[in-house]
Amino acid sequence: MKKVLIITYYWPPSGGIGVLRCLKFAKYLRQFGWEPVIYTASNPQYPYIDHSNDKDIPEGIEILKHPIFEPFSLFKKFTGKKKDEPISNPLVTKAKNRGIIETLAIWIRANFFIPDARAFWIKPSVKYLTNYLRENKVDAILSNGPPHTNTVIACWLAQKFSIPWLADFQDPWTQVDYYSLFPIGKRADHIHKKLEQEVFATADKITIASPTWKKDLEKIGAKNVDVIYWGYDEDDFKSIAQKQTEKFTIFHAGIFGHDRLSPTLFEALKELIEEIPSFSSDLEIQLFGMVDHTVIEEIKRNNLMGHTTLGGTIGREVVLQKMIAAFLLLLPLNKSLNINGRLPGKLYEYLRSYNWILAIGPDSSDVSQLLDQTSSGKIVGFDEKEVQKKYLQDFYKLYLNKEYRSKNKESIHEYNVRKQTQNVASYLNQIIEK
Repeated sequence: MKKVLIITYYWPPSGGIGVLRCLKFAKYLRQFGWEPVIYTASNPQYPYIDHSNDKDIPEGIEILKHPIFEPFSLFKKFTGKKKDEPISNPLVTKAKNRGIIETLAIWIRANFFIPDARAFWIKPSVKYLTNYLRENKVDAILSNGPPHTNTVIACWLAQKFSIPWLADFQDPWTQVDYYSLFPIGKRADHIHKKLEQEVFATADKITIASPTWKKDLEKIGAKNVDVIYWGYDEDDFKSIAQKQTEKFTIFHAGIFGHDRLSPTLFEALKELIEEIPSFSSDLEIQLFGMVDHTVIEEIKRNNLMGHTTLGGTIGREVVLQKMIAAFLLLLPLNKSLNINGRLPGKLYEYLRSYNWILAIGPDSSDVSQLLDQTSSGKIVGFDEKEVQKKYLQDFYKLYLNKEYRSKNKESIHEYNVRKQTQNVASYLNQIIEK
């Protein structure tokens, strides 16, 4: 069986959505003739721990680990944050009172940690893997970024050993939404873009998570780019009870940052409570994960706290159970320059739940096209209160009529992660044949 070295920072017991891309590739690659070898950090500082992902680690897989130095503990001491407090970038949370010390720390992060905060892992990893590759043959390398520290490690190894390399981008590099939010100077910006172009010139194949982002990468010089969707894993749903809540439950899981906030959505919900007698007793809003204070303030301003559960971070199996039980799944996109290409990983699990989806974002986006293709829901602009209100009324009517599930299941099945991994294996076969 052919061997592929997968370079990934995120690996179980990491929680969150980011760990799933390489984990699911590794889970299914053997079915398509590829034996994965994992390289990851031995002492990572993951924001969340979730051991429910451990079951997907293939039996007997070779896992290489090497220590990493990460500046997050120093950042927390420097800024006065608690030891167990998760760190997020400026896109995710909008600080109420960001002082000069934290502002300085973010500036240092933006200008001296290139390509990202795991940059000190690059040289030790290249040295460690150089020794490994001199004694162990692999047929190809697959890297996943961000963090694009992974991408740089793979790039330098591919150059050194002339090993075919597939560079996977679950998010772009200099085109990622939060890049423009960091206070990156001209020197740092030049280094980022030079490294990015080096990756484009070295990689034998590039994959990325959406059609629009594929075009965006090609515009700045990337070649041989194709789309690998996040997908969902059918196995994750086998043990989930198909139990529906009695409430008109609006559900969101994951990061709900200030950049995803639509104040008019909560205003529309408030007006529906005032206009429809039964709506108040039926409405339940469930928000799990990191919720920015600006979102909570809008909920309070519209007197919706009595209808809202802020559940914090919970395990993925529990998230899936609550997702299945909900009626309407909320998908607010990031307000960013590359919003049209953002296809969040959780979208595919939303789709596989077969529940209705209400996305907040532009009608020109890839999300809009996917919802249309699968007949799974609606998308509406951030400030279109009347349209938001109409769609919420339409979904509420479906709820009253007990029309719980979307109908076009066959088109949804096209996005299962096994099929996406088959495409990855096909690309790996192509690059080693060259």
